[in-house]
Amino acid sequence: MTGSGKTAAFVLPILHHLIGKPRGKTRALVVTPTRELAAQILTAIDAMAVHTPITAAAIYGGVGMAPQEHAMRAGVDVLVATPGRLLDHLNAPYASLKNIEFLVLDEADRMLDMGFLPDIKRILKLVPAKRQTLLFSATMPPPIAALTREMLHNPLMIDLGRRSLPAVGITQAVYPVKQDLKKDLLLALLDRGEMEQALVFTRTKHRANRLAEQLVKRGIKAERIHGNRSQSQRTAALAGFKNGHYKVLVATDIAARGIDIEALGHVVNFDVPQAPDDYIHRVGRTARAGEVGDAFTFVAPDEQNDLRAIEKAIGKRLPQITIPDFDYNARPEGRLEIPIGERIAAIRGRKADERARSKAKAGRSSGSNRSNGSGGSRSSGSAGHSGGSRSSGGSGHSTGSGRSGGSGRPGGSGDSRRTGGPYRSRRGR
Repeated sequence: MTGSGKTAAFVLPILHHLIGKPRGKTRALVVTPTRELAAQILTAIDAMAVHTPITAAAIYGGVGMAPQEHAMRAGVDVLVATPGRLLDHLNAPYASLKNIEFLVLDEADRMLDMGFLPDIKRILKLVPAKRQTLLFSATMPPPIAALTREMLHNPLMIDLGRRSLPAVGITQAVYPVKQDLKKDLLLALLDRGEMEQALVFTRTKHRANRLAEQLVKRGIKAERIHGNRSQSQRTAALAGFKNGHYKVLVATDIAARGIDIEALGHVVNFDVPQAPDDYIHRVGRTARAGEVGDAFTFVAPDEQNDLRAIEKAIGKRLPQITIPDFDYNARPEGRLEIPIGERIAAIRGRKADERARSKAKAGRSSGSNRSNGSGGSRSSGSAGHSGGSRSSGGSGHSTGSGRSGGSGRPGGSGDSRRTGGPYRSRRGR
């Protein structure tokens, strides 16, 4: 269940147990699947521990390792980490999990979906066998059930409802629309002024990029967040959305379980999620902690089966809505998604252009070096000839060529050794 206070449920008892213990050792580790969720949990810990000596730090990719290394060397009380970056640190001698007393695996099913299960098993080998382990998962697929049997002893299982359902305060609706008219429908809803802000979920990173770009072209302040964006870009986009700078934040499912925004009014499923659990976590970004909100799902004809699976999972049919003044048979304004073949061809074309430019640049550089080399020889001879003729007549030409004008004007020999013929010739003038 989203917005249920799960983070506080494990953070507060951990803080209670750690508050009276000596500082300087990391005794609690929280492992999460995404950077956003790690940052969100760290924010919650800092807020709850504000009047205590307990310290915490987040370890995740996309940012520099030095501040994270400093936190691990200092022995902060609680580490919140994504699996990959944590293992990167654990390859270094300064990182150790030997003092861990509390291990929390948050969103275990999402970590399984993202391929982190082998990393989790590696981390389990690096923490003490004697510890308290807490595992949180929206679903319990067989690999997660097997993992619980491996790492837990006589566990107590707490199930908040047999089925995971959207919060009561969410008003859900379906908007049937052709696939190539989804962007126009979203623009129509935004133009009506009914959505002050909207978190919009797309199926792929490419669609997120294209949708955000086209919204910006229409004068709507929009940004996107997905796995290909750097951590600084993701943080800035989320901060801009939270403070109201952006009206629309376009995201992929990587952000669905890591975005916590107070009083977010609207979530839009631009693409129907293929798994009902993803739908529940997407729409759960609104109506959190007893608030109310709307969740709209755009459904194309080829997505009807996914919609039926969602309705079966939540146990009800969702109302279908059409906008009276929207032309459902209009020709779309441009393409939202560029076919994969065209994208691959464009990438290959750019790489070919880059190789050609690099080759041309290397050719120009080589030619310039040859020109400089020959020019330097001529200058050296000229200076030597001039200097030599002034000092010793005909023999000066031979001396100038060999000694680079050493018996010419004062400083000529020093300039030759320092910078070469062309510079010496200019000084000679």
